[in-house]
Amino acid sequence: MSAIFITATGTDVGKTFVAASLIRHLRQMGHYVDAIKPIVSGFDPAQAATSDPGVLLTALGRQISPDEIERTSPWRFRDPVSPDLAARRDGSRIDFAALSALCREAIARHRDALIIEGVGGIMVPLDARHTVLDWMIEIDLPVLVVVGSYVGTLSHTLTALDVLERNDLKVAAVVVSETPASAAGLEDTASTIRRFVKGIEVLALPRLPDASANHPVMASIADLL
Repeated sequence: MSAIFITATGTDVGKTFVAASLIRHLRQMGHYVDAIKPIVSGFDPAQAATSDPGVLLTALGRQISPDEIERTSPWRFRDPVSPDLAARRDGSRIDFAALSALCREAIARHRDALIIEGVGGIMVPLDARHTVLDWMIEIDLPVLVVVGSYVGTLSHTLTALDVLERNDLKVAAVVVSETPASAAGLEDTASTIRRFVKGIEVLALPRLPDASANHPVMASIADLL
């Protein structure tokens, strides 16, 4: 197995849902899995269990404790806005060098499968100079791109893939995560993206929280690692 970076076209399209489902699938296959989501905006300590790091820890079978939350997501901010703005509002900042070092250390020590989940979309600012794209370039892992099936996702997805290609980042696959109550169908969205994308697998994942780990899409992603 190997390491992978999970990114998206924007926020709330299903990055953590996909990451947690993949973790469960890999663990069911007998793999040792580690996962981190170094940056989280909109974090409420009183709701740690349902936060993104809490969801990842539950999938990993680990206790949701302050120490585990800190290990999984060391940069946590209160407001649900872009990380650079959330950090400023908290009187803090994201140290890009420290962020990159944290990820490189996780990559160096992982012994089976490692998932690093990004924050927001690929061009979200992290500080005054760096975006998530810079972060991905710095650590240079294969990228799993999660997109929604909402109306507008076609342009967002093709734009994101163009940016990744121009920066020589390897896209492992695109996962179309179903957007509830969307006028655009899941399969129609995935089929349209496939027509415009060559050489990249495009997978359609319905929102099945209780069964997503066993969905064939997870097996397809695991085969890419």
